[in-house]
Amino acid sequence: MFEIKVPSLGESENEATLITWLKDVGDDVFVDDIIAEIESDKITMEITATESGKLVEQLAEEEDTVEPGQVIGRIDTSVVVVAGEKPVATPKETPAPVERVNLDDSPASAGLAEREEIREPMTRLRKRIATRLKEAQNTAAMLTTFNEVNMQPIMDIRKQYQEDFTAKHGVKLGFMSFFSKACAVACAEFPTVNAMIDGDDVVYHNYIDMGIAVSTENGLIVPVLRDVGIKSLAEIELGIISLATKAREGGLAPDDLQGGTFSITNGGTFGSMLSTPILNTPQSAILGMHTIQKRAVVEDDVIVARPMMYLALSYDHRLIDGKDAVQFLVRVKQRLESPDLFDLDL
Repeated sequence: MFEIKVPSLGESENEATLITWLKDVGDDVFVDDIIAEIESDKITMEITATESGKLVEQLAEEEDTVEPGQVIGRIDTSVVVVAGEKPVATPKETPAPVERVNLDDSPASAGLAEREEIREPMTRLRKRIATRLKEAQNTAAMLTTFNEVNMQPIMDIRKQYQEDFTAKHGVKLGFMSFFSKACAVACAEFPTVNAMIDGDDVVYHNYIDMGIAVSTENGLIVPVLRDVGIKSLAEIELGIISLATKAREGGLAPDDLQGGTFSITNGGTFGSMLSTPILNTPQSAILGMHTIQKRAVVEDDVIVARPMMYLALSYDHRLIDGKDAVQFLVRVKQRLESPDLFDLDL
């Protein structure tokens, strides 16, 4: 008899919610079949079978709170299941999404005439997001400083070398690798930006583990890309793609979300022109990227149109002085506007 146990949830997490069973009692189970899904404060995880047999017991129900190591079901491994095409595990039926009303003139009144309220419980992940964001506001002395960057040099270098870069590294040269690398260089120059407060101590890091905010159907998740300071642009691009894919497909492991020292969030992908990002505690700073828009700027006393992006650095003023925050952002801007300083490894 094989016991189905709740896996480790990672540092500081000691409970999760059983979201759904993807196998019913009596179903055949093959190795690597997804049996159930659980949701912790940070991620949704799949529980897969490591033994074949028949599911004979479910010891926890959907929406139950479960703990790491808890036995939630049993598989009778003495039952021989027929090899062949494995059945595809599909989630149980969920209610159809509520149709959103398009508030155009055709003004909207017909849809609004049908008054309705829908109440549903917050997911564990959404509750955790709310708690962490409020915690950041209540704990840190949070300020935001702004600057703007001319994206034309990076656009030019991507256009010039994109084909060669893709051919050699098997991945496109995107914007995020430039921003990640620029922030890593600036963090090395201004170490308090990459540090954090722990009680009465300041913890400095001689490495940059960068949180990259990813939007998923369940909310914003910030997986961590390790050692950005010593990674190549190609390694950063591949790492970001891997983390984003796992985040959206529910494949993140608890370790993927632990221990970041600095974060980047890109509201520009949704059209945000300017925002004040909230700290990802216990980190002390986060960079906000925004949408690229052509604007009139002055170069050599001549007004020209350039693709510009506003940058925002939110920081904990308890640790980071305003001067360091401003100079950090200026250094990021200077680095991005001089992309010839980046090694494309071609």
